[in-house]
Amino acid sequence: MSEPTIHFDKVNKWYGNNFHVLRDIDLQVRPGERLVICGPSGSGKSTMIRCINALEDYQEGKLTVAGSLLGDDIKAIDAVRRQVGMVFQQFNLFPHLTVLENLTLSPTWVAGLSKKDAIERAMHQLERVRIAEQAQKYPLQLSGGQQQRVAIARALCLTPKIMLFDEPTSALDPEMIKEVLDVMMELANQGMTMLCVTHEMGFAKAVADRVIFMDQGQIVEENTPTEFFNHPQTDRAKDFLSKILGH
Repeated sequence: MSEPTIHFDKVNKWYGNNFHVLRDIDLQVRPGERLVICGPSGSGKSTMIRCINALEDYQEGKLTVAGSLLGDDIKAIDAVRRQVGMVFQQFNLFPHLTVLENLTLSPTWVAGLSKKDAIERAMHQLERVRIAEQAQKYPLQLSGGQQQRVAIARALCLTPKIMLFDEPTSALDPEMIKEVLDVMMELANQGMTMLCVTHEMGFAKAVADRVIFMDQGQIVEENTPTEFFNHPQTDRAKDFLSKILGH
């Protein structure tokens, strides 16, 4: 068995003194594994994946990502962030920069690539998400689905080993959701380690190696998609699925 690329070991997090947002999280993710994380609103899903690239800190336990223990060490955090790409609900693109400029900013500033290499890499990633023809446009000239594909391409420009998606389709109109999920499915098929917080259960069935179900800051259930959807083990998971799948 390969070493886990992400390892939560009894991780706990509080907001303030009394809101216990993550409770004894134990989770190992192998390289190339694809996880879908689901659960009711406020169950800690987004907080958990935001800990992976140190956008959130934690108070107890240990979290190791790509061989680095995440804690107070700034060097370790930098090392992890170079290997972890993240795509959010909101696209977070700079409106005053073209699509291409949005994509070359980090590789030139953070990774020290030359302008020429950064442009080459950016165009390659835009082709990957099937949007290369929009390179000279500004984000607000694009549809929401196109902007989210640009955001995915931007995350890929730092050649991450791990991709985190935090409800990447929840801000999109229904007809745009499919184009973003299609791009994510292609990435999944290329062997990228992926953790995706989503309510898109069709995507979970098609792509996930494992489904993690969270409630009230805990991992309540984890299973293969087939088992999770057909034979949920807990009442909380059954209740959630009945609401989201309508049966």
